[in-house]
Amino acid sequence: MSSMDSHSPPQDAQNAPKQPSTALRDPSKLFYQSDGVHRSIIASYWAVILLAVPLWWYTTSIERLSLPQSRVYSQAENHLRLPVRICLVAGDQQLAGQLQDSIQQHVAKASERWNGLKIDVLQQGQCNSNDGSYSVIPSDKGITLEARQLSYPLADGSSVSKLVDTLSALIVPYSAASEQEHRVAQYSPRYRLSFSLLNEDAAAGKAIIGWDVEQAINRYIHPILSRLSTLHNFTIESQVQFHAPLAFTPQELDVAYALTSEDLTVFVNSAEWTLSSSASNDPVLHFVLFIPSSDRRPLKIANADGSLSASGAFLLPQWGGIVIHNPTPQDVPSDTDLPPTDLDQVFSVFSNQLLALLGVPHLPVGVQRGVSEREALITDWQLDALLRRRALENAEGAQDTLRSIVKLVDQIENMPVGEDVKGDVQDALAALDKMYASSRTSLEQAFRYSAQALTLASRAFFNPGMLALLYFPTEHRVAVYTPLFASALVPLFVAVLKEFFAWRRQRKLLLANS
Repeated sequence: MSSMDSHSPPQDAQNAPKQPSTALRDPSKLFYQSDGVHRSIIASYWAVILLAVPLWWYTTSIERLSLPQSRVYSQAENHLRLPVRICLVAGDQQLAGQLQDSIQQHVAKASERWNGLKIDVLQQGQCNSNDGSYSVIPSDKGITLEARQLSYPLADGSSVSKLVDTLSALIVPYSAASEQEHRVAQYSPRYRLSFSLLNEDAAAGKAIIGWDVEQAINRYIHPILSRLSTLHNFTIESQVQFHAPLAFTPQELDVAYALTSEDLTVFVNSAEWTLSSSASNDPVLHFVLFIPSSDRRPLKIANADGSLSASGAFLLPQWGGIVIHNPTPQDVPSDTDLPPTDLDQVFSVFSNQLLALLGVPHLPVGVQRGVSEREALITDWQLDALLRRRALENAEGAQDTLRSIVKLVDQIENMPVGEDVKGDVQDALAALDKMYASSRTSLEQAFRYSAQALTLASRAFFNPGMLALLYFPTEHRVAVYTPLFASALVPLFVAVLKEFFAWRRQRKLLLANS
């Protein structure tokens, strides 16, 4: 009995009430699963999304400011006409009339060449020396230039046609059909001039290891740059290289090594020649003095008939000029600097190549320089002709560029147009207006405004902001955002629908119980 009593539970324990188990709780009773809290959580997600929509819209929207299209198209209809006044000194009214008629006939025959110019022939009493007019003075000493004066023999009426030919060659020396026109570099307000002395292989010996380039530039190049300072700003750099191999093997002849016309087109070995030493967006005009290797001398240029040219220089259109110099063993027994006489010859050629690349016209055959013009590399007639050419080119280029900008913005819906682009377009239009206003009184001022208009129009056209989203259209944005937003929004939509139907069921129950 005692053993059984020891194993029986106490009486109080048997009579004690049972406590419910607290290990698990009813999910419907959890505080965060209550209807109010659950719906507040879902609403907070949607609130964040709705509040973020303006930020998303701002960061993904494209700024497209309106451009003055009407002004651009009306400006494109304008055409620059530069006045050219020819004053006939000591001539009668009949001679002035003959000259005017002959010029008009010449203009009619070559209208494209005279495009953009308005020619007026004045008598001495109508002339004004301050308006940039040209004076034609009868003379019996030949054709001579003195500043803006042309001395010309006018013995009889038959010489008027010859005078018109001379005036045409001085005023409009450019012809679109001329091969020389393709050599001229595109206009730029800034140029870099790079002078390079390249030895094909200095290790072979008898190389040119130096040159007095500063002295040569001061003597032959700086006078040209000073004269053309109205049109361009120039930066000069120079270098010497001791290994500049050709990319081909010249043809070996009995007396020399020859370069064919095909060789000249690939003469510059861009892969191994470093011709520009500084980083800049300014266009570069190269002037190269090439010294062949001692075992490939003399290196000559072959003519079309197979004969060897006496000149070792040639021009690469819109790129620069090259002079091939073959030192003789007597002049260069070992490595040495370029002799002064050879340096003068080389830079004399470089100066002529520079004039050709910049579009400075030649004087007509038979026209002599006067005393005051003999030291000048560029006469007033040549400079004025170049100014007129560049002003007309710049005006046409600015108008075409502005018209292209407007057309592109209309055609491409997602092309941004910011304040900087709109400002450049408006400033370019203003510069064109000033150009037209000043063209009647000052050729130089008209050119400056034309250059400013072209620079502003080009800057607007190549603005990086306009091209930022050009290759990222709306279809691409949809393809990028859909996988990102769909995975997040679909569960939220489903949760909203569930809560809506649950709310409707609860409302029906409440209405039924009431």
